[in-house]
Amino acid sequence: MRAVFLLLAAALTLYSETFKLYLKDGSYQVTREYQVESDRIRYFSTERGEWEEIPKDLIDLEKTERERKAKNDVLVKEARDQDEEDRALRAQQKEIAAIPMNPGAYYKQEQKVAALPSADYQIITDKKRKALQVLSPVPLVPGKASVVIKGEHSAFQVRDERPDFYVRLAKEERFGIVSLTSKKNFRVVENISIAPVVNVAYEDRKLMETFEQDLGNGLFKVWPEKPLPPGEYALVEFSDSQDKEDIELFIWDFARPPGA
Repeated sequence: MRAVFLLLAAALTLYSETFKLYLKDGSYQVTREYQVESDRIRYFSTERGEWEEIPKDLIDLEKTERERKAKNDVLVKEARDQDEEDRALRAQQKEIAAIPMNPGAYYKQEQKVAALPSADYQIITDKKRKALQVLSPVPLVPGKASVVIKGEHSAFQVRDERPDFYVRLAKEERFGIVSLTSKKNFRVVENISIAPVVNVAYEDRKLMETFEQDLGNGLFKVWPEKPLPPGEYALVEFSDSQDKEDIELFIWDFARPPGA
């Protein structure tokens, strides 16, 4: 039905536009309509603004119609492309309207958008494993540390190979999908190296290759470039300030279970 509509729209457009009525001597008359009447061609001359007649034998109808068809095909393609663009724009506007204005991460599943629960993280060092038992990060000293989430598996599971996530930022920061390393009783989000003397923090995380789309008003859509293998992951918002006193992350963990 849509194809018929597009064809009709293109035909109406073509009818209102001018085309060349070719003569066999190579010249042409510009018109927007012509009629075959016995041995004569009656056409509307757009140059003179009136109907005129010319012997049919002088007209190259084959060339005229060939070019009209080529022009019509172009119009149909343009109408189809515009229709697809309009539908994509309407779908995107509907998509954006479904995302809450509150900063955070969201996941679209079965045409429904739900807020992702944020994960509490902790920072541990080789010398202070007991930090796993406290609720707030420990002060960082020169050496190495790790940002971890309690538990070996995320309670939130995603079955899509290339899931669509949305991040609404409260301020301008970086974000991405990170592959987590599972250890006994926790998952490692990133490792941190604190350089001595200068006390600069270098954060190392396993960022996956992703596509990102800016949807405006601090809202971004992010999804993997390639299918995600089964495993533990997290959507992470970070700043990479290299300030050891400013290790601040927003983490939303998820898992792709085996056989998903």
